[in-house]
Amino acid sequence: MIVVKPKHKVLTLAVFSALCAVQGAHAQQASAPVADEEPTTLATMTVTAQKREERAQDVPISITAVSEQLLQDTGVRDVKDLQVLVSGLTVTSTQSEAITTARIRGVGTVGDNVGLESSVGIVIDGVYRPRNSVGFGDLGQLERIEVLKGPQGTVFGKNTSAGVINVVTRRPSYSQSAEGEISVGNYGALGVAGSYNDALGDNAAFSIYAAKRKRDGWMDVVTGNGPRQERDDYDQNFHTMRAKLLLEPSDTFEVLLSADFTSREENCCTAVQTTVGGTAPVINAVSGIGKAIAAPGDDPFDRVAYSNRPTTQDIKDKGVSAEVNWDLSALGGATLTSITASRDWQAINGLDYDFSAADILYRNPSEDESFTGFKTFSQEFRLTGSTERVDWMFGVFYADEDLDRTETYRMGPAYEPYLSTLVGSMVLGGLAQQLAPFGLTVNQANPAIFMSQVSGRPYGTNFTGLGALDHYEQNAKSLALFTNNTWHATDALDLTLGLRYTREDKELDSVYSNPNGSLGCAATLANPGGRVGAALAARIPGFSMLPAANQAAILNAVAPQVAGYMCLPWANALHHGRATHQEREEKEWSGTLKAAYRWNDNVMTYASAARGYKAGGFNLDRVQSSNGLSSGGAGITPVNDTSFPGEFVDSYELGAKTTWADGNLLLNATLFHQTYDNFQLNSFLGTSFVVRSIPEVVSQGLDAEILWQPRGVQGLMLQAGLMYADTKYGDTIPGADFQDAAPPASPGQLYKLPGAQMSFAPEWSGSASATYEWDFGSSLMGRFNVGAKYMSEYNTGSDLDAEKMQGSYTIFNARFGIGAQDGRWMLELWGQNLTDTEYVQVGFDGPLQAVGSSRPGDPMNTYNAFLGAPRMYGMTLRVRY
Repeated sequence: MIVVKPKHKVLTLAVFSALCAVQGAHAQQASAPVADEEPTTLATMTVTAQKREERAQDVPISITAVSEQLLQDTGVRDVKDLQVLVSGLTVTSTQSEAITTARIRGVGTVGDNVGLESSVGIVIDGVYRPRNSVGFGDLGQLERIEVLKGPQGTVFGKNTSAGVINVVTRRPSYSQSAEGEISVGNYGALGVAGSYNDALGDNAAFSIYAAKRKRDGWMDVVTGNGPRQERDDYDQNFHTMRAKLLLEPSDTFEVLLSADFTSREENCCTAVQTTVGGTAPVINAVSGIGKAIAAPGDDPFDRVAYSNRPTTQDIKDKGVSAEVNWDLSALGGATLTSITASRDWQAINGLDYDFSAADILYRNPSEDESFTGFKTFSQEFRLTGSTERVDWMFGVFYADEDLDRTETYRMGPAYEPYLSTLVGSMVLGGLAQQLAPFGLTVNQANPAIFMSQVSGRPYGTNFTGLGALDHYEQNAKSLALFTNNTWHATDALDLTLGLRYTREDKELDSVYSNPNGSLGCAATLANPGGRVGAALAARIPGFSMLPAANQAAILNAVAPQVAGYMCLPWANALHHGRATHQEREEKEWSGTLKAAYRWNDNVMTYASAARGYKAGGFNLDRVQSSNGLSSGGAGITPVNDTSFPGEFVDSYELGAKTTWADGNLLLNATLFHQTYDNFQLNSFLGTSFVVRSIPEVVSQGLDAEILWQPRGVQGLMLQAGLMYADTKYGDTIPGADFQDAAPPASPGQLYKLPGAQMSFAPEWSGSASATYEWDFGSSLMGRFNVGAKYMSEYNTGSDLDAEKMQGSYTIFNARFGIGAQDGRWMLELWGQNLTDTEYVQVGFDGPLQAVGSSRPGDPMNTYNAFLGAPRMYGMTLRVRY
């Protein structure tokens, strides 16, 4: 049973009840069976959601299918652009365009750690992409995109626990054609693209597509003393090529060969300060330029970022695939499909970790210091067929994925002055209150020297140069057997059973080093209590005269705090020279059971239950804790076992698909309830990413969609979707990170999560699009499209800090074109985010700048954000031969 908030329960049930009542009335007006040569209407739209071509209205899945023309009208070139057309779909990116995450119904995997697989899968022309970010780029000439909501692992590549984005690009045809376009826009945007399609004799055809796009950045950057030279960020400079060859030597055998290559050489991504705390004056003081970070009161949507280090990114994506379809009708009416693919994706990205113009912490954009690469081979075989009563499919899927990652942290000359000043001030200031009852005072002059006194090393020599230099090599092999079968029990009732058995084998080799030796940390670790005691004695006259118990209490409070800052993950000498090997094996069943009842040609209702699964893995980051376990609290002991378990979901849906107005009006709705076990939460806690398994996450609500071509207004097309999703963490989450505590004790850093609405999960989201096309004059036509996406408020931080809330907002896009009725040319004026709506993609703690308590409003803490893009507008000329 689906439970929703009381204030929304009546609305949710009313919408669904009204739809069912309409179905009942419609059932009494059953029309004649659809003729073999039915006219083309919305009702005849086909999808491949179950790996066979079917009418969308016959598929018992909550699915949004977007056609080629609508994708063109709304300027969709990659999956990130798609979210304006699909309610319940959210796509965000963070410190580089290579780190992008898709979420459906509020559920997705935070993308900054490539050790986690994606909850929402990306499939392009039948080829599964290992992470969301690997599947983003110029998709070329699209036939359609299907967004399947809920677990779909039975038939799509690897298992996906939240949904699938299925991209289908245009196939070669036997007609000779050439297309071209040129676009210009604000921020110096310029894009050119062209394609050519032709036949090669009677049994082959090919197509080739190429595009080049560039744009200046929309974020101004204060670079301080450099060495960064680029004064803007979020620019665009990429080119892509895609080629296909279709071979059809007989009526029963075809081979489709595909190859593609994409290169992006850009600058991305800086962040702005949304809340400026007490750490800002220290950053300004050590920067040498006066203002190295935003000041309190600065408007983040002035789009001014501070960064003295490059954010250069270089992303390469290439691959080849071969799809073979062999019609075995002569052998019993089956089709054998084989999809073989090899892909190579790699990214290099420079990063200014402190997001300021002070030279504190950074990573150079070079292969030796910043590299992430996937090499993937996949093979899928499917045997599909039909009898009078059964549509059946059996298949096997295999993937072999090599993941290489190099991660570094460099400490600039401002690192030690900044950290020492900050920590020295906090420690010495806190001691003053503890010593007051004893009549003692603490010398708080030159607090930056305190950490040097602790280490026993000269000031300025504790932290220098290349700190962490870590290499990760992971191999993941996946083998799955699957079947999906529909039994037409009667002319009206269909029963579908899908099963999948998956075996996942992963191995990870990690090598950690600190080329600079982490001298400050090493010296502190040599005798932490003694060194802290000596430093305190030098600062506190009479400290040695305190009772031993009081000295011990002060040392026990101060020593771990100081050691923790001296041995932050990238500067922790205990990691140096470590090499670990980890393995994990998972054998899991997943599947689905559906019942669909067609009341007549126009009304279908369905109920489904599904068990979804996403593999576990390893955290590809330095992990340290108080006890050497991933579940431990804050500490400096390295963690060897960075594994986390698989993620599971039990999903239930009750849906209806109805067709009206002779196939020109579609009204669909789905009630859903999804319970996730061991949800994989990846959270940035200010110094590193940690992965936590959340025992329970529940997503429940209503998803509705309408498509309408009014017969009275020829050329008008309306599309809209509405989703209500109540997506919450369970009330009880074990572990110190999730526990609250009354002051003066500090709560865990994730204490806000139990029972709360998930991050990036708005309760309400809606999308709408209207397109109107008309002829005028003897040879001209006009075309107009306007689209909007609404999101209610939601939190953009995985720890749900109040400072990371994003209020409700709406994005509007529009396009107006005039061209020839025969389609030879069209000139379009377009705009995206027309109202220049200001919104945040992702909010996060300022690295080394959220040093106060985790409670809202601590004056010490600084919070940053990656912003959404501003208004874009321009003009496009399309020509076709």
